[in-house]
Amino acid sequence: MSPPDPAGRSGQTAERAPRRALVAGSVGNFIEWYEFGVYGFFATIIAANFFTPEGGSEIEGLVKTYASFGLAFFFRPIGAAVFGRVGDRIGRRPTLILVLLLMTGATTLIGVLPTYATLGAAAPWLLTLVRILQGLSAGGEFGGAVSIMTEFAPPGRRGLYGAWQSFTVALGLLAGAGMAAVLATVMSEDALSDWGWRIPFLLTLPIGLVALWLRLRLEETPSFRAAARGSTAHATTGHPATGGANTAYENSAPAREVARAIVLGAARIMGWAAAGYTFLVVMPSYLQATVNATFQQALIATVVANLGFALSILPAGLLSDRIGRRPVMLTGAALVAVLAFPLLNVVQDPDSSALVQGVAVFLAGAVVGLMAGPGPAMLAEMFPTRVRYTGLGLAYALSNTVFSGCAGLIITEVIKRTGDVDAPAYYVTVTCAVSLLALLTLRGGEHRGALREDTRTPEENEKEGLHAGDRADVGHVP
Repeated sequence: MSPPDPAGRSGQTAERAPRRALVAGSVGNFIEWYEFGVYGFFATIIAANFFTPEGGSEIEGLVKTYASFGLAFFFRPIGAAVFGRVGDRIGRRPTLILVLLLMTGATTLIGVLPTYATLGAAAPWLLTLVRILQGLSAGGEFGGAVSIMTEFAPPGRRGLYGAWQSFTVALGLLAGAGMAAVLATVMSEDALSDWGWRIPFLLTLPIGLVALWLRLRLEETPSFRAAARGSTAHATTGHPATGGANTAYENSAPAREVARAIVLGAARIMGWAAAGYTFLVVMPSYLQATVNATFQQALIATVVANLGFALSILPAGLLSDRIGRRPVMLTGAALVAVLAFPLLNVVQDPDSSALVQGVAVFLAGAVVGLMAGPGPAMLAEMFPTRVRYTGLGLAYALSNTVFSGCAGLIITEVIKRTGDVDAPAYYVTVTCAVSLLALLTLRGGEHRGALREDTRTPEENEKEGLHAGDRADVGHVP
């Protein structure tokens, strides 16, 4: 029988905890991105049902649909701040359970909402309200899921464990695209537009119940338990314990450093956010609206792009554990910036064969995966335990709010006003260029050290001789 670990668990239980963390942390991301993918893939149908009254313009309805899509993203930072604060105070596990319940309930509701034809002008407002609830829950999901995964990760595997968050994003988008493709194949266009589009949203309920069972079995992370013990010691003695939870909320100087790290983190993943949504979610509506692709053709292209994305994420995370986050993410951002126009031109060219176009969209997804694989671990390494949930959640939410949630709206509106069908390429090139500059500030050794357990900056740690590779992992249970 395996001996107990210092936290009082058996050795076998301690070995299973990281695997449980991966599954329980990933499942919420799967649901979130499955729904966001489905919403994006069915954008034209949702526009017709909720945002296009009789006699209204189809392009205007699509713009309103993406506006509702983007509005949900603007509530992500609020969800990240609220649920992040709760998760940093009472724990990752209970907060993630609450977030999952909100997400599952809101997504299921979309499947039963009355349309404009039934309810009139109130229908789009109800849909928008549900999207706001989804935005709040999604804002609280990322920070907790990544904290769970990276804080449970074995030494030298943080990039791989964090990459599972991005990998389940790809799985969710693929599941959404696959469901949409199946329904578009087996149902008539009228039936799909009338009621078939509801099926993917209703399927969230049984998936959510399975996810709830998994999260109820989840343990609290060793890093948070160690920080909580330090916080208790501080309250009892009046002095912070070594490696404890003297939080950045309680000290204005660390709070400023945390705010600076949030802005820097958002800039580092800006290209990932913009290119990911442009190539993986907005593409179906773009192809239908600009190159007259059929719904099925657009979905197939998106599935291929998401396959490329999925297949590159875990290798990219694993590679970043060996050579560092910086070179892998820089390569991804540079490739997107360089290849955006050529790849888009191939897709637009009617003379391009299906094989060539398939390779182009596959490659577009794969290069985004180079940023998405190491990204979660990179963000986790920027913040100490007692503000990690809030800090990385806000960095991710802010970047996604502006550059993911508004991608469809910005691209569609630019094309509507200018007629320039290269708008997606301009968009991802500029955002990846900004990310390149921000990623140059990454340090080379953070991937080798332990996650930070105090509120000191890397610069302060270096002044005291606590280099990234030499810090003790006071929150990790050996």
